[in-house]
Amino acid sequence: EAQLVESGGGSVQAGGSLRLSCTVTVYRLTFADYCMGWLRQAPGKERERVAGINPDGSIKYADSVKGRFTISKDNAKNTLYLQMDSLKPEDTAMYYCAAIRGYCYSFEQYEFNNWGPGTQVTVSS
Repeated sequence: EAQLVESGGGSVQAGGSLRLSCTVTVYRLTFADYCMGWLRQAPGKERERVAGINPDGSIKYADSVKGRFTISKDNAKNTLYLQMDSLKPEDTAMYYCAAIRGYCYSFEQYEFNNWGPGTQVTVSS
């Protein structure tokens, strides 16, 4: 249904910022019709929800990132963003962009069927 490619990861010191981007190529409907999400997975841990945005613009964040991360999208550019501020070492993980046509309820990984390869974020103390 869709092809996703993340960019913008890297290494940063605690307190710093990064902006992740996810460029999406869709083969059915349009980008605006997709639920989009950012999830992350640290070594030895389960993949977890970070933030998600529905076609109607409704947004959810994980409690651990509320007030620090901002998800947004540009439908004209078929691009999803994640602005990450006040980064902490515990934010270190592989970050994945995910998509599914329609609406999401929890933005957990089981709701998505299209995934990008991921981009690494490393935050040092």
